[in-house]
Amino acid sequence: MVMQTEPDLLGVQHVDVDVCDRMEQSIDFRLQSRQSDLAWVDIKEGLTHWRIWLLLAYQDIKLRYRRSILGPFWITLSMAITVYSMGFLYGHLFRTDLNQYYPFLVAGMLAWAFISTVITEQTEAFIGAENYIKQIKLPYTLYIHRIVTKNIIIFFHNILVMLPIYFIFHESIKINFYTLLLIPGFLVLYFNAMTYGLILAMTCARYRDVSQLVKSLIQIVFFLTPVMWSPAVLPPNKQFLISLNPFYSFLELIRAPLLGVAPTFFHLAIVLGATILGAFFAMRLFVPHRSRIVYWL
Repeated sequence: MVMQTEPDLLGVQHVDVDVCDRMEQSIDFRLQSRQSDLAWVDIKEGLTHWRIWLLLAYQDIKLRYRRSILGPFWITLSMAITVYSMGFLYGHLFRTDLNQYYPFLVAGMLAWAFISTVITEQTEAFIGAENYIKQIKLPYTLYIHRIVTKNIIIFFHNILVMLPIYFIFHESIKINFYTLLLIPGFLVLYFNAMTYGLILAMTCARYRDVSQLVKSLIQIVFFLTPVMWSPAVLPPNKQFLISLNPFYSFLELIRAPLLGVAPTFFHLAIVLGATILGAFFAMRLFVPHRSRIVYWL
């Protein structure tokens, strides 16, 4: 019988450890690949189930205004009263030309209402859909589509507020070729609403206090963003601070076409950078943590 020496035993143990490490790495790689595949399937099925999230979005609006005579057009009436009264008041407070200020404010408020509402509602996208998630097997991205679509429908109700502006201030703004840029602008906004909405929905499902924090911060961002005021009112040496606010660039994707002008290259560059960052972080969060969403609710 041949006895193994101590160095031989150490060698065998070393080989076994290497084999175990390789097996663990192989298992981790397979799990990561599996999670990535499931995440992409979720995104794909979320798009193919468009009839479901479109119906849910329509149903959300319908239930909110059921048994009322005007229905969803109460949203339009409320927006009209708000922007027209704000335009008259702040136009005189800022002592600016109403022909320029009224269209600027109304278009900006329409854009901000869409952006801010999407952000605040996405914080509760999964929390509000808890019953659906726990009872029906549907893609998680479907609930993000639902909120974005609902607010797009509301926006196109509110856009009727611009019609009197086009008629009254026809010398200042016109509907022209640049107005068509509203379509690609909304496509970009839709994509960003999906990526950042996914980040917010998952984060707020895990940490409930984040939802309240976001809702508080969005009110502060409103006053820091040129919605009611023009960047021209700032001193020239302070106007560069506006470039640090990405909300302004996203706002201009809607406001500029509504005013009949094209968004500047600077705003497009900021939006492109924010879009890439949003997509990157959304996938970094969604892929490994997708399976945990239901346990956070």
